Amino acid sequence: MPNNPHDFHTPQPSYTRDELLRSSEGGYFGPGNAQLPAPPMLMMDRITEISLDGGTYGKGHIVGELDIVPGHWFFDCHYRGDAMMPGSLGLDAMWQMIGYWLGWSGSPGKGRAIGVGEVEVTGAITPQTRSVRYEVAMRMVRRGKLVLGIADGRVVADGVSVFVAKDMRVGLTKAAD
Repeated sequence: MPNNPHDFHTPQPSYTRDELLRSSEGGYFGPGNAQLPAPPMLMMDRITEISLDGGTYGKGHIVGELDIVPGHWFFDCHYRGDAMMPGSLGLDAMWQMIGYWLGWSGSPGKGRAIGVGEVEVTGAITPQTRSVRYEVAMRMVRRGKLVLGIADGRVVADGVSVFVAKDMRVGLTKAAD
């Protein structure tokens, strides 16, 4: 039987960077359960809101933030001479948050991105951007033999929506017994 994340972690309404870094080390939600990637792939500095019943659909939400500094690693390797954060990293950040939410809400297993329905990019995150906010609303959660979270989200740069994704899907895989 997989470990119950709530046996290892009491859910909080927000998380600091240090807490997110501890999650990236594994075991935060118990052995074999959800964890965030380590830097530089950890795409948020904090989670400012997380709930079971908030969001557009009333089924839970999570909000994360990333402080942008001109020296971020992705600016040097994506479009040299035209620095911007790859849109795929914004999508990955929201997938990270869905997996984290599934563990936070009590489902065992490790999160794996398994798809996205629609993505629309309407702006860019550049070295001049100060902060990014990721807003994710859970649309459907299945728990049982298959744990699946489906959510919609958006990336907001300095108060302007620059990226919208619908039907982001994250499943939880369980270690073999």
